[in-house]
Amino acid sequence: MKYIHVDTAQQQLQLFDDDQRLFSTLISSAYNGLGETQGSGCTPRGWLVIKAKIGENCPLNTVFVSRRPTGEIYTSELARHYPKRDWILTRILWLGGLEPYQNRYKTVDTLRRFIYLHGCPDELPMGVPLSHGCIRMRNQDIVELFDKISVGTKIFIS
Repeated sequence: MKYIHVDTAQQQLQLFDDDQRLFSTLISSAYNGLGETQGSGCTPRGWLVIKAKIGENCPLNTVFVSRRPTGEIYTSELARHYPKRDWILTRILWLGGLEPYQNRYKTVDTLRRFIYLHGCPDELPMGVPLSHGCIRMRNQDIVELFDKISVGTKIFIS
C-alpha cells in the first residue's frame, strides 16, 4: 500500500509502497511550525489522507486561487505585480485529517483549513520552513508525486 511520509524536522517528503521508497524530495513546511488550530499558520501533524487531486494536465506554473486555475502562468514579472500573494502553482493535493479532534473536526479540521501539498515558485528555497501551513514543493516534484498517487493515499506528517 502506498503512503507518504513528511518529516518536517528534515524538511523531506517520501513516497513508499509498503517498505520500498518510490520518491523523495525536499519540501517547505510552515514557518510557524507544527500545529492544528484554525488560523495558526502551522502545518498539521499525524495521519491525513489525500481528499482531492486538483490541476491534472495543467501546464507547469499554472496559478491557482481558491483551488481554481486563474488562467495565469507564474513568472517573475507576475510576482512583481502581486508581491503579497502566497503562490499555489501547478498541482494541488488537498489534505483531510484522519484523527478526530487532533487534525479533524471543529477548530483543528485540516480540510477546512485548506491545507495542501502544492507547487510554488522555483526560486523559493526548499529544506526551510517558510509556508503559511501547507507543504510547498518544486513544480516538477509535485507533478511527479501527483502522477504516482491517487485520492485516498494516506500521509503521515511528523
